[in-house]
Amino acid sequence: MTLGIETLTVRYGAARIIEDVSDTWQGGELTALIGCNGAGKSTFLRAVAGLLPSTGRVTLDGAAVRQEDRGAQIAYVPQDTGATSSLTVLEVVLLGRLRSLGLRVPSGLIDEAAAALDLFGLARLQTRRLDEISGGQRQLVYLIQALFRAPRVLLLDEPTSALDLRHQLLVLEKLKEVTAATGTVIALALHDLNLAAQFADRLIALHDGRIRASGPAEEVLTAGNLNAMYGVEADIVRLPPARLQVMPIRAPAR
Repeated sequence: MTLGIETLTVRYGAARIIEDVSDTWQGGELTALIGCNGAGKSTFLRAVAGLLPSTGRVTLDGAAVRQEDRGAQIAYVPQDTGATSSLTVLEVVLLGRLRSLGLRVPSGLIDEAAAALDLFGLARLQTRRLDEISGGQRQLVYLIQALFRAPRVLLLDEPTSALDLRHQLLVLEKLKEVTAATGTVIALALHDLNLAAQFADRLIALHDGRIRASGPAEEVLTAGNLNAMYGVEADIVRLPPARLQVMPIRAPAR
């Protein structure tokens, strides 16, 4: 699966938040968007998903997808759903296959949903109501719901922001497994540059609504790019076998 983005532009009034961005995202690769607060990461993802008015074109395997039709093929999970519900965790995950549900839910589908929860260590919560669990657990449940839907494209805005360290690693490992096994296009916004360097096959650095750099971590996470984007001085340390670590030094006054 290949998702193409051609001259995507998003305006709020007279201001251009995303300006003429073009790129190609491949299934089988985990793509991470990085950039400072206000760089346009969330706006970019929402526009690609068809949730914001935009100009430009989005294609799947070369075929244009109209903005109003993207919801059928592209799943988007915001950073904070702000959602509570009296539904159980299992029921929320099952809603990912809403089109398959009738008056009676097939037992096989219930087993699949329970197995999806178990992959992320949430099987014990399946009978709990959504409003009875923590914010980080809710974030995981909505991510599992999106994966259970089996979309062609999955866009995630800071999917690890409310998670503890173990679940951050678990989520990113599973996302890499999913895209490698299914070819689903998966792109996510991440603030943690070291997690991005460790797990993403490709980084896209957004700055002032444009792509400043894109490619593997060693090409994008440079001292010059980090200074221009974040206003910080940092050392980039190479760790065996082939990992980078960003070590911020200071944020000089501008």
